[in-house]
Amino acid sequence: MRLSRQLLPLIAFLVAALISLGAAQLAAKAVEENSVEAVEAELHDEGYDWASVIGDGLQVIIEGQAPSEAARFRAKSVAGSIVDASRVIDSMQVVAGEGMTPPEFAIEILQGESGVSLIGLIPAATDREAFLAQIRRASGGAEVADLLDVADYPVPDGWRAALTYASRALQLLERSKISVSAGEVQVTAISDSAEEKAELEAELRRNLPEGLRVDVKISAPRPVITPFAVRFVMDEEGTGFETCAADTEAARARIFAAARAAGAEGEFDCTLGLGTPSRDWGEAVARGIVALGELGGGAITFSDADVSLVALPGLAQTTFDNVVGELENALPDVFSLTAELPEEVQGLTGPVQFTGTLSPEGAVQLRGRVESDLMNDIARDFARARFLGGQVTMGTRVAEGLPPGWSNRVLAGIEALAELGSGVVVVEPDRISVRGKTGREDGEAAITRLLIDKLGPAAEIDVAVEYDEALDPIAALPSPEECVEHIRTVTAAAKILFEPGSANLTAETGPVVDQIAEILRACPDLPLEIAGYTDSQGREEMNLRLSQDRAEAVLSALRARRVPVSAFDALGYGELDPIADNETEEGREANRRIEFRLMAPEGPPPPPDGSEEPVPASAEGAEEGEPAAGAGEDVAAPEGEAEEPAEEVATDEGADFVNAMETAPEKRPRPRPEGLEAPGTDE
Repeated sequence: MRLSRQLLPLIAFLVAALISLGAAQLAAKAVEENSVEAVEAELHDEGYDWASVIGDGLQVIIEGQAPSEAARFRAKSVAGSIVDASRVIDSMQVVAGEGMTPPEFAIEILQGESGVSLIGLIPAATDREAFLAQIRRASGGAEVADLLDVADYPVPDGWRAALTYASRALQLLERSKISVSAGEVQVTAISDSAEEKAELEAELRRNLPEGLRVDVKISAPRPVITPFAVRFVMDEEGTGFETCAADTEAARARIFAAARAAGAEGEFDCTLGLGTPSRDWGEAVARGIVALGELGGGAITFSDADVSLVALPGLAQTTFDNVVGELENALPDVFSLTAELPEEVQGLTGPVQFTGTLSPEGAVQLRGRVESDLMNDIARDFARARFLGGQVTMGTRVAEGLPPGWSNRVLAGIEALAELGSGVVVVEPDRISVRGKTGREDGEAAITRLLIDKLGPAAEIDVAVEYDEALDPIAALPSPEECVEHIRTVTAAAKILFEPGSANLTAETGPVVDQIAEILRACPDLPLEIAGYTDSQGREEMNLRLSQDRAEAVLSALRARRVPVSAFDALGYGELDPIADNETEEGREANRRIEFRLMAPEGPPPPPDGSEEPVPASAEGAEEGEPAAGAGEDVAAPEGEAEEPAEEVATDEGADFVNAMETAPEKRPRPRPEGLEAPGTDE
């Protein structure tokens, strides 16, 4: 009985322990069920219906097929917001990404005085070192900061052409930003002058790869305009500007508004430039045009700070005095006004006249009256100096009683004629008329400013010239195909010769290279390959090296003649691709050659089946292999065996680094033998 009383506390403890354990299990199960339900509800509310939740004690396991890695991460974050994140077990799988959108490959090329910076994303197939080396060459050896990332996705269409063009642009420009993406290039740059701006824009728009979108924006410092002039005329022939210059956009807009209010119509041309005599230029010119409108016609000329107003004959003196008085008081202090009310006349008096005519062929005829024999000689010599290479025919005669300042008017007329490509200048006592064609888009305004500068703002000037693109020296630049055709013509009549078994050009070759250099200087940034070939005599390795040395010798000779060769490539092909039978002396002589040809922008040209081969401008090298006797060999390719031109490319260097970057076919017209590294060119 005593033992039973001793066991009762132990039994009670065991019963209490069992009851506590059961209660704990029930509580844990309740917590587990509540956690699972809460997480499931939250995932459902957030739209993650693909996720399922399993409880394992206090742990919450999330399973399911997530549509993306981002969705998987967000689902786990949602669960972690309901229960402690350490209790969330991620057992989700991500659905295999079929048809995933590749990233957009793009490069920003920033070029300045401190070097070149590359920022953007490029394909993982890029040979980064080759790419950077090419950028250094294109930028003239500048320091290159590499800030590029890579992504392992296929190279998009148009990427290669865009990089090729970007490399060409980098060679041409000194301060620029070039944005490159697949099939599109945007170029923003600064030039040193308006002339350089026009030349760069013309070059960058030449030889565009097919399908490539290019946006070129080049800014230039405003030109210094002397004299800073505006001439506005209202007469029976119409109302408008004969020349116009403004210092700001706001001034130009104000001048244009006054012109339209005076009755002028259509589009106006007003050059923005430096050299204005006053910050109030726009206000002064606008007031002058308004005053001319109030007079009903005439001409007003601003030449720096001098203002000349000439009213139409027959105007009432009172009206003239009132308008001129108001204008004189309204003009800023720096301006000086001269006003004239001509007497009404029936027409020109006297036969005094001087005429200069320029034919499209460059022949110049000067006729009319001059003051003295000395003035006649001066006019002739001045014309010969202004029309270099042109034939000047004098039909003048000495006369007395000519108006004051006649000689100055004659010389001004000759100088105006020199601004034309063809046309006529008529000098009269009270008027100078200029008619013709010019290769300058601003030719009419430039001639008007010239005559105002020479004769003063009060001079009556009538200039009507037409812009002719054929006379524009920039627009008239030859195409790459024309350049290569010119080289073919030269090398068909004369040959490039080397000393036997060497890469030394003979003395007889100098004039030939001079002619080729002259052609190439007129063909800037030509994507040209200079290819050397040999016959099959001698060891193959020696022939390959000799052909390379000879191609480089021609490149060096052109560089020495100040030809810009940064877009050229010199390659030796040894005895590959013979164009004649190597079993005969005539055939071997034909196979020893140098070829000039355009480089293709994408891939190799079609196989040499005779119809779509690159067009070479061929000149020959000397005997290779074992040296032959003689001072030099005549090694021109036989007439009629020249190849057809390959598809042109913007630049060979651009193609070089793209070929290194991608597993695309080489740009070379023919494959190189194994074991020989392609030589570079140091520009």
